[in-house]
Formats: sequence, C-alpha cells, structure tokens
Amino acid sequence: MQNLYQWTMRQAARPNAGRVLGLVSFLESSVFPIPPDVMLVPMCLAHRERAFRYAMICTIASVLGGILGYGIGYFLIETLGEWIIRVYGYGEKLHVFQESYQEWGVWIILIKGLTPIPYKLVTIASGAAHFSLGVFILASIATRGLRFFLIAALLWRFGAPIRDFIEKRLVLLTWIFFIGLIGGFVVVRYLF
Repeated sequence: MQNLYQWTMRQAARPNAGRVLGLVSFLESSVFPIPPDVMLVPMCLAHRERAFRYAMICTIASVLGGILGYGIGYFLIETLGEWIIRVYGYGEKLHVFQESYQEWGVWIILIKGLTPIPYKLVTIASGAAHFSLGVFILASIATRGLRFFLIAALLWRFGAPIRDFIEKRLVLLTWIFFIGLIGGFVVVRYLF
C-alpha cells in the first residue's frame, strides 16, 4: 500500500497529472470503478497551491462523465446500462431505484453524490428514470463540487500535518476508506 501511495504522489508531480485526474473523474461517473479521490488527495498534498484547480478538474470532468452515464441510462439501459448496474450487484433493484426518483430524484442525486456510493449508479439510474437532465446537471455540479472542493479545502488548509497523518496511518485509513465504500454499497443495496 505504501508503494502505491508513493507512486500516486509521484504521478501528482508529473505535467500530465491534471489530465489523468480529469480522465479518471470522467470515467468514474459512468463506468470506471475507482473514485477520483484516490488521485485527488495525493495530488492536493503534493501541490497544495493547486488544490482548488484539481477540485475544479474533478468537478467538471465528473459532471461531464455523469452526462455520459445519464445517456447510458436514458438510451442504453436495456443493454450497457443494465450490465453496469448488474456488475455492481443492483440489477434487481433498478426498478425500485427508478420509482424513488418520482418523489426524491434531486435529493438522491445530492446525497449520493457526496458519499462513497458509486456515482455511476446515480447517473445511469437518473437517465433510466428520464429524470430532468437540467436538474440532474445542476444537482451534479452542486454535489460533486461540494465533495471535491471540501476535500481540496481541507488538504489546502492542513497540508503537511494531514499528509504526515496519512503517511503514518496509511493502512488504517485505507481500511477505513474501504469499509466506508463497502458500507455505501450495503446502504444502497438494502435501501433501494
């Protein structure tokens, strides 16, 4: 784990790190399993002065990727969309998730966009439910922006102490992150 962390920190120093971060953020919102936070955190730690720029890259790319996910749900739900949903173990609950959009659509986007629950599930389900694209985009900007800018602000403000804390407790923090991620999957699976 320490080697992966050090490798990621080295990637953050490379000239094309912002483009890679944008690509990961874009793909994560529709098909890719790894959240952009994995790159955002070490990049902000390596270059605190660029933290808000990195948060902006994540936000813009994530929303654009969310539009792709929305399109997959809207136009390709019976093929690619259902396959992606099944890969994450939510195939049988997609109908219930779609129905909840009638009453709670914008709140689902806002709340789930802040959590470690895979955002691609929200984007695809939003398209499948034919939720308003304009409202979807605005809610995505709000929730993804809040998430990424909050992370950037904390890392910009506390920088080195947070970095030292992370490096000393990397294994523990990784386990906490994965437990939170799995917990997010469990919540979605049993609530929707």
